[in-house]
Amino acid sequence: MSDKKTALVISAHAADFVWRCGGAIALHQKLGYEVTVACLSFGERGESAKLWKEGKTLDEVKSIRRKEAENAANALNVHDIQFFDLGDYPLVVDHDNKMKLVDLVRAVQPKFMLSHSKYDPYNTDHMYTSSLSLEVRMIAQAWGHNPGEKVLGAPQLYLFEPHQTEQMGWKPDVFLDITEVWDQKRAAIECMEGQHHLWDFYTNVAENRGNHFRRNSGGQSGGRPAKYAEGFQSVFPRTVDEL
Repeated sequence: MSDKKTALVISAHAADFVWRCGGAIALHQKLGYEVTVACLSFGERGESAKLWKEGKTLDEVKSIRRKEAENAANALNVHDIQFFDLGDYPLVVDHDNKMKLVDLVRAVQPKFMLSHSKYDPYNTDHMYTSSLSLEVRMIAQAWGHNPGEKVLGAPQLYLFEPHQTEQMGWKPDVFLDITEVWDQKRAAIECMEGQHHLWDFYTNVAENRGNHFRRNSGGQSGGRPAKYAEGFQSVFPRTVDEL
């Protein structure tokens, strides 16, 4: 992997990266990382009910969703956001677009990756994206894929929190304190005007995870006073020199 600090988020829909890992994005940008976000779809069919009820056309919905995501990315100081525009409900990625995503993984050379939970019976686009993330990671590691290109190392894939964790088999093993960048995340959340009903929901999630961070960092015997946090589940073992 490159010495440059980079990260890659693979988001099924245009708002997913905001709700689920906006704090991680803003924090790592502040730490000197270049965070790239790949939005596979705008979530125009399944996650834009408010806009459809207002009588918008498909092109209008997509345009609005793109602008919201761009505004949110700016609020989070995202290094680069790329829109694949592959449609949603269902999200289908053909061979050419899969290889385009592999090309992006190799170009970014991420130190770590972020994507969806492995299982989500409420939204199969999400678990499809999780599987796709593992697949493109694998292909990007293969020396026989486009020989001569720089191959990918072995970045951790972190699965961000799904909407109903108890239904998804998702178990966090990492809590990230995002208190210092919370205002950025909340500003990004408020850019997603088509899903106003989720603003306070994900604020509450961040507050709950802040409590979990405090308890797991030492609790009342010296835990860090994190007010807001995000939880992640790591896919691969982590190698450490000390605990």
